[in-house]
Amino acid sequence: LTEEQVSEYKEAFSLFDKDGDGQITTKELGTVMRSLGQNPSESELQDMINEVDADNNGTIDFPEFLTMMARKMKDTDSEEEIREAFKVFDRDNNGFISAAELRHVMTSIGEKLTDDEVDEMI
Repeated sequence: LTEEQVSEYKEAFSLFDKDGDGQITTKELGTVMRSLGQNPSESELQDMINEVDADNNGTIDFPEFLTMMARKMKDTDSEEEIREAFKVFDRDNNGFISAAELRHVMTSIGEKLTDDEVDEMI
């Protein structure tokens, strides 16, 4: 992973880690996934955590999160998965993601962005 990727993943990790304790729990993972239109069961969430939980403490710390992300980078998303993710953002189904739609999704996962930050992402 590049330094830039590690930095981006640190930011993503902090979005998941709602209470800032340096650990992602099944509850925190579930909250973020549901805000992205997914509906994983408790056992699915536990399986995701167990997959990378090297110290077997039931949560994911940042090094474990990096391991998970590095694995995911190798498994490139299929076109169908990318289309499904796009649909989460494209709320009016017009084939485009507007600044308002991006802001809505980012706010729903707890990421408060300024207008300038949203414009920069677009």
